[in-house]
Amino acid sequence: MSRLKYLCFILCCSFTSANLYAQQLEAVQLYSQDELIKLINQNLHLERVVSDRCQLVRDIEARADVLQIPAYQFLWGDMLAWGVCVDADPKLGIYHIRNAADQGLPAALEQLGRYHALGTLVQEDKQRAVIYLREASALGNLKAQLQLAKLFIDGYGSPYDFEDLYHWLYNAITNDRQMHQEIAMYMLELEALMHPKAVRNARKPMAY
Repeated sequence: MSRLKYLCFILCCSFTSANLYAQQLEAVQLYSQDELIKLINQNLHLERVVSDRCQLVRDIEARADVLQIPAYQFLWGDMLAWGVCVDADPKLGIYHIRNAADQGLPAALEQLGRYHALGTLVQEDKQRAVIYLREASALGNLKAQLQLAKLFIDGYGSPYDFEDLYHWLYNAITNDRQMHQEIAMYMLELEALMHPKAVRNARKPMAY
């Protein structure tokens, strides 16, 4: 190969490599509020941040810390709690998730309830778990409703709340066959703990 051809070959390879590198570093669009909430509800939010090569870390932090957007507080808290794209800091992570819960984000309330029920990152506290899960359940979070049912059946919480929970489960809508069966099972177990009149009241249609 002549020196001229060799130089052309090197330049061509360099251009191709630079072009590919530029494509890899192409700016990732920040998630909209609706998109992020959908990712959170599908438990895909951390996976998405990783797949975006951690490019949005500073933007996510700013929207959590400065703008205090609940969905971003939850995302940032989860990233910190589990060390996703940042150094792990579970204490600060739970702090941000609690801030999201205080603003009424159902996913944050559900996660805190689940963590307290299981003793994940925080001390196990079933009664505290009931408080978080009941709030999430009232906001229509089906995952929280199922966990709350398990705690009620295991003897935690107040029987006065059984009717509300039964009502939510009775009106729950899902195309997940396994979840549908789980709902039916918990309803049967709750019925055994409820007065027949309370069951009849709970079987009313949901008011939308």
